[in-house]
Formats: sequence, structure tokens, C-alpha cells
Amino acid sequence: MRTLLLTPWMSPHKIITWERAVVLFVLGKVDVICAYDEEVRSPALTLATPSIVRLKKGGPRNKQVVRFSRVNVYTRDGFRCQYCSERKPARDLNYDHVVPRTKGGKTTWENIVTSCYACNDRKGGRTPEEAGMALLKKPVRPKSLPVAASFRVTPLDVPETWIPYCEGLVTKERVA
Repeated sequence: MRTLLLTPWMSPHKIITWERAVVLFVLGKVDVICAYDEEVRSPALTLATPSIVRLKKGGPRNKQVVRFSRVNVYTRDGFRCQYCSERKPARDLNYDHVVPRTKGGKTTWENIVTSCYACNDRKGGRTPEEAGMALLKKPVRPKSLPVAASFRVTPLDVPETWIPYCEGLVTKERVA
């Protein structure tokens, strides 16, 4: 069983194990919004297994710096190939150096874009101009990322109690 962790503002933050949710509850860091029918028992305590919990305190809404990572590049680009504009699941994407490393290109926010495998193969070790391909948008270092941008679930993954909190985040494709 999994537990939906909400921000203090009732937005989905991430999915955690029910065990982690119980620990956060015992530490006083979350409120239980909804619970499953099953109970968790210890010698001193009996709790309903949490289905949805909400953080009591919020951290800073926007981090000072967004860490460079593959998933953050995909999130910045909306899980969309920056050459053919097709939206794809993460397993069908990779990142591409706009200026290839063989030509001195660095692995930085300003030189990396999300691409599908077909477009990456077509571009090869060339710049987009040399390959006759256009970028949807110029890559930039993001100041922040949307809170729920990488929070995508399929209808099969969502317990009934989560649905009101996951509006617009449920995808039709199976997530790997």
C-alpha cells in the first residue's frame, strides 16, 4: 500500500510508503486526511493505515537553485522532444547536447534538451542547424520547476480516495 503525501496547500507532492507515512505521523510532521480499512498495530498504538497525509509545515515554495538532473531536464521541457514536439513517457526520452560534446559542448542547462531516440539519432553528432532541425525553444536554466510536473500516475495506480487530489495529473499511459 502506498500513501499520497500532500503539501500544506493540499497539492500532491509525492507518493510514499505507508510505513513512512506512519513515521511522519508519529513524529507530528503530517496530518492524516484519509485512511485505508486496514489497521497498523503496535503494543502501544493502533492506527488506520494512512491513504492520504498532509504536511503540517511547508518549506520554501521555490528552491534557490534547481539541481541539474535528467528528470529535471525532462520536467523543464514538459516531457516533450524539443525537435519533433512529441510528448512521451520518460522511458522513451533521452537528453541531447545542442552543441555536441565532440564540438566542445558542455553538459549544462543551457546546452541540454529533451529528445526522443529517433530525433537524437537523426541529429547525430551535429548541431541542430547542421542537421536541418529546429529547436522548439532555447534551453535555459530554470528558476523553479512546477510542483507536480513530474507527479504523473495512471488510473490503475490511483486508489479511489486519491482522485480528488490528483485531478489533471492522471495519465492514460502506463508509467514505467
